[in-house]
Amino acid sequence: MDQIKIGRFIAKLRKEKGLTQEKLGESLGVTNKTVSRWENGNYMPDIEMLQLLGAEFGVSINELLAGERLDNEAFRAKAEENIVEISRKSAFTFEERRKYFREKWKKDNLFGICLCVIIGAVSFIAPLLLDSAWIAASPVVCIGLYGYMNNRMMTYIENNLYGNDRK
Repeated sequence: MDQIKIGRFIAKLRKEKGLTQEKLGESLGVTNKTVSRWENGNYMPDIEMLQLLGAEFGVSINELLAGERLDNEAFRAKAEENIVEISRKSAFTFEERRKYFREKWKKDNLFGICLCVIIGAVSFIAPLLLDSAWIAASPVVCIGLYGYMNNRMMTYIENNLYGNDRK
């Protein structure tokens, strides 16, 4: 995608419709400065603005991203090209998404994690202080809690990464 070409196309469409930058900005809910930045190729409109611009000018988002009006054959070819380019620029890698969902799960489950750490600490210290044989099994409980929490986290990550409906 050529940002400058897109900007020129937006300016051309605006002028064809007889609008000033200010009038176009008012109808879209942005300032004339924002419209100017689009037209100069300094900024790209986000997807919502592309939808509004398309509706305003009677063109498709694909045509806006191509920076020109397209016939049917060119439309299809440009659509494929635009999808690939947008995907390359905006998609997170698998590892980035996995890391994001792992951190999100940890933040959402901070209380449970802290509780497991406290139980674990107590389960290792209590047998030393109380000299009770039954308390010696508490590290097994701690390991079990860790396994359970880790399994929940991995299930959460997998469900979000792959879009599975099972919980």
